[in-house]
Amino acid sequence: MWGRFTKSGLQLESVLQEPLHTEVCKTWVSAEHSLCQATLEQQTASEVSHFKKDWTAAEKRGEAHNPRCLRSSVKFPQSVMVWGAMSSAGVGPLCFLRSKVNTAVYQEVLEHFMLPAADQLYGDADFIFQQDLAPAHSAKATSTWFKDHGIPVLNWPANSPDLNLIENLWGIVKRKMRYARPKNAEELKATIRATWALITPEQCHRLIDSRPRRIAAVIQAKGAPTKY
Repeated sequence: MWGRFTKSGLQLESVLQEPLHTEVCKTWVSAEHSLCQATLEQQTASEVSHFKKDWTAAEKRGEAHNPRCLRSSVKFPQSVMVWGAMSSAGVGPLCFLRSKVNTAVYQEVLEHFMLPAADQLYGDADFIFQQDLAPAHSAKATSTWFKDHGIPVLNWPANSPDLNLIENLWGIVKRKMRYARPKNAEELKATIRATWALITPEQCHRLIDSRPRRIAAVIQAKGAPTKY
């Protein structure tokens, strides 16, 4: 999932549409509904987010589901892509990406950033890795990489931001940055690093704790979008 934000004009939010994956999501959350908290706490979630230099905080609270919300654009804004990981123990190191995330790039990120993050967060303890179904993530070569490293990957439904906890974490980071005025890409990176460093294990743990409620909400909504 790629988050795009701009700094000029009125808030920028695309019209929400009901996902096409409703039935798949219903099936998945029903199977996951009984997942124990101990397992939740041993999960590591990762994602790539897209930060633009010219952006503002998102819509006013409660307006995300307003169908009149529109997305505006800014020509040629400076932007950076960044990969990050979180668990109930806190966040791992960030990786700023210079190119499109293909399978080879993603495996480099896993090797040089995810594995050290797992060592930092878990030590020798086992964990389950969660990622979305981006092509580089779901590629056969990536699946082989995880098998070769003995890392189980959580089964994940397509297009499921309601359940993807790190999406909320990126939102927290971007809201904290709403008053920042980086002059260039390097200052933007420095601001992201400094803001990421402020994320506490308690914040991550609260997001982890919310997952059973998210699953219940998706079940109640029969797989349709929820407030999450």
